Amino acid sequence: MNFPTILGLWIAATLTIAIFSFLYKDNPLYKFAEHLYVGVSAAYWVIFAAKFTMEQQLINEFSANWHLYLDTGSRAAFWEAWILVIPTILGFMMLTRWFGPKVGWISRWPIAFTIGLGTGLAITGSIQGVQLPQVQATFVPFWGPDLWVVVGNILLFTGVISSIIYFYFSKPHKGFLGGVSRVGIIFIMVSFGAAFGYTVMSRVSLLIGRLYFLVYEWIGGTIEFIKAL
Repeated sequence: MNFPTILGLWIAATLTIAIFSFLYKDNPLYKFAEHLYVGVSAAYWVIFAAKFTMEQQLINEFSANWHLYLDTGSRAAFWEAWILVIPTILGFMMLTRWFGPKVGWISRWPIAFTIGLGTGLAITGSIQGVQLPQVQATFVPFWGPDLWVVVGNILLFTGVISSIIYFYFSKPHKGFLGGVSRVGIIFIMVSFGAAFGYTVMSRVSLLIGRLYFLVYEWIGGTIEFIKAL
């Protein structure tokens, strides 16, 4: 293990311990690590956007289509090149917010366009990618070759119907309707509990990863570096 590698391990370990120091109390070391993390993340996304959005999807695409148009005379390539001018103009319009309220109102047009487009894509994507597959998955037969498959299908049907009835507020939840809605509450709580448990497990996994780094990579690597001297 060479010196640059061990230096990188010590920097990473110091920042990790600085973040963990917040468990004790808020302190300048934690604030430094937090601000450094946010700054590096912001700089990374700026470079990422410049490289993979502005350069590849705008400059390279425009250049490739324009040269294709010049070489072959393709009208499709011509329009594929110049259609990129529209998002470029919208992007510059969005930057007018930096120059105060006198011209900042221009940014409302690209923002409204972006929100409207994003909303439309989110609605269609949600319906086609989430809702319709979930509805299709509920059309399962009650009977099957395996007992556990039958039990699972019955639970799936019961959970879907009871959960939907729980959110039916046009009538009071009394009698049979109230009993079914209470069953729906059980399924909903189980779903929320599973989602919360998954979130906790993912955070614990991150914690284990950082502790493993501190013990085996940082301390172990430092010991190996000292022995190699």
